[in-house]
Amino acid sequence: MAIWQDPRTTSASAATVGVPSVTRDAGLRSYMLSVYNYMASGVLLTGIIALGVANSSLINLIVNPATGQATPLFWVALFAPLAIVLMLSFGINRISAGTAQALFWVYAALVGVQFSSLFMVYTGVSIAQTFFAVAAAFLGLSLYGYTTKRDLSGMRTFLVMGVVGIFIALLINMFLRSPAFDLAISAIGVLLFAGLTAYDTQKIKSVYFAVAGHGDAMAKTAVMGALQLYLDFINMFLFLLRFMGDRR
Repeated sequence: MAIWQDPRTTSASAATVGVPSVTRDAGLRSYMLSVYNYMASGVLLTGIIALGVANSSLINLIVNPATGQATPLFWVALFAPLAIVLMLSFGINRISAGTAQALFWVYAALVGVQFSSLFMVYTGVSIAQTFFAVAAAFLGLSLYGYTTKRDLSGMRTFLVMGVVGIFIALLINMFLRSPAFDLAISAIGVLLFAGLTAYDTQKIKSVYFAVAGHGDAMAKTAVMGALQLYLDFINMFLFLLRFMGDRR
């Protein structure tokens, strides 16, 4: 989860005093559309690069064809995105909106390089099936987060603790190598990121009301919102692929 502010009722009210509801609604729709456009474009870029690398000789730069082991370039592609997320999360106020957008595209491209290795582990059909299943679930969950009147902010602590716990469990299972434990981790991971999709969508709405009318802030938070939803999408995809993907 990217680290940024989560304004709720108080900030939203203060930011929209005296603004006609029709104008607020139109502004919110435009803002959310920009967030979804960034997010969808990032997912598309990741998919194109993953497919392109997997179906070319470039895959040999990611996975050693003789041993099947990851190359140093794979580890660069694995850890460089983490540095970008930290840069965006902690430095968003010090960089321009254009720089934030560029970092987002670089992040999505590097994840695509990582994901190219998935085609060596899972069949193309199961990857495609998982992608479309996650896309449908994501649309429904994000729509729920956008339209619900229920305050989802109370879920935050549970979801954050759950994400931390799930990645600790993944590390433990690297040593245990238990198929049953791995299956349970994957199922819980899907549920956690499904909840985060709804929660983050509602949070992005709240952020809009706090930055409405401030062009540069709106541009930056739109990128951060897209990054958050992108992370939810790809993590839900990865956990569901582990759960239902057909291995080669």
